[in-house]
Amino acid sequence: MTTKKEMVRLIIEYCKVLRLPSTRRLFEVEIAEANLRDVSYEEFLFNLLQKENDLRIENGRKNRIRLANFPCKKYLEDLVVEYLPEDARKKLKTLSSLEFIKTGQNVILAGNPGTGKSHIAIGLGIKACMEGYKVLFTTVPLLVNQLKESRSAKTLRAYENKFEKYDLVIADELGYISFDKEGSELLFTNLSLRAGRKSTIITTNLSFERWDEIFMDPVMTAAMIDRLTHKSYMINMNGNSYRLKETQDWLKNQI
Repeated sequence: MTTKKEMVRLIIEYCKVLRLPSTRRLFEVEIAEANLRDVSYEEFLFNLLQKENDLRIENGRKNRIRLANFPCKKYLEDLVVEYLPEDARKKLKTLSSLEFIKTGQNVILAGNPGTGKSHIAIGLGIKACMEGYKVLFTTVPLLVNQLKESRSAKTLRAYENKFEKYDLVIADELGYISFDKEGSELLFTNLSLRAGRKSTIITTNLSFERWDEIFMDPVMTAAMIDRLTHKSYMINMNGNSYRLKETQDWLKNQI
């Protein structure tokens, strides 16, 4: 006959094999609580499995945020909405619903530096991770370099397949660095693969008429703009510096 001590040991081992960390940690407490309150077997099992499920959901959220490679954690709730440009204030609630991800629409945040483009993009990305979407954050220069390296290493197809499957890709800082012909073509191809099916958020400090400064090819530039803007949310981020206002508030609090 198996002793109580042996059963506890075996329960711990089974939990390890079945990957039930919450059950392994809590089952003795839950047993004591069940005996104290004289709960039914069904309620005991329900409580134990509910805690296991809650832990798995929370760990999934944390893993998606970690794997998204955000440069920092910025949340929509932390935005001082009145500091944002007018167009962003009007459309933020719609974007926050994440409906654009469900419908595979793009979001383009275009305007002068410091107006909150990256904060909004990261905030939307973190919220998407919390709601179960698979997200990638990258700067456009980094993305181009990775595409080039993948081509050189003959792993481009595998990289493209992975890139295409993200529910949301955030491509930050379009416009800070121009590309050669190879880089422009790779970027165009991979963003085009997602067009109309998966969502991409792009932040840029350049108006569309200046995009040919990046791609060095007017035909490709026109095609890129056409693909990215089709049925997309266009947010005019020109306005006073959000970053400067944050700094001013911080300085006031130091007094």
